[in-house]
Amino acid sequence: MKEERKVGVDLGLNQDEKKSLRHIARTVVENKARGKPVPDFKIESPILRENRGAFVTIHKRGQLRGCIGYIEGHGPLHKTVEDMADAAAFRDPRFPPVRENELSELEFEISVLTPLRRIKDVDEIQVGKHGIYIKKGWFSGLLLPQVATEYGWDRQTFVEHTCQKAGLPSNAWKEKDTEIYIFSADIF
Repeated sequence: MKEERKVGVDLGLNQDEKKSLRHIARTVVENKARGKPVPDFKIESPILRENRGAFVTIHKRGQLRGCIGYIEGHGPLHKTVEDMADAAAFRDPRFPPVRENELSELEFEISVLTPLRRIKDVDEIQVGKHGIYIKKGWFSGLLLPQVATEYGWDRQTFVEHTCQKAGLPSNAWKEKDTEIYIFSADIF
């Protein structure tokens, strides 16, 4: 059996905490798609109450169906996952809102982020470990660590695509006034 190389980093979440966050994401989307209220989730874990950034990615039959998140923490992690699951399913401008008849085909991926760290040299970027956030003027774009590995990109291709996601030319990363940040994520 081929060993799958894990993308991202371990941020100390145990299997129960990861299961709880996946349950929250799925419950929010299923209840909203069915027109039911979202329950209050009882969270005991201190780590799920920490102020952390996170993204919720939804796939349908292996294709992206929605992905939205906060780069930095805006409140407890469990609440961020709840809010981002709602946003990814119903407010990602690239896709129509999720419908009830799609629910059985949806898969949820959660990426809990480390804080951003500004870099001066793109050689610091490790494909498979780091995600990239690029900012220049009013333009900004972010790609999660798993994107580069899913597409088989090398470092330069990853940086160029992050520039394009920001609405910038693919070589904008070379300009002095472009800010480049890296982060990692626990992806599950």
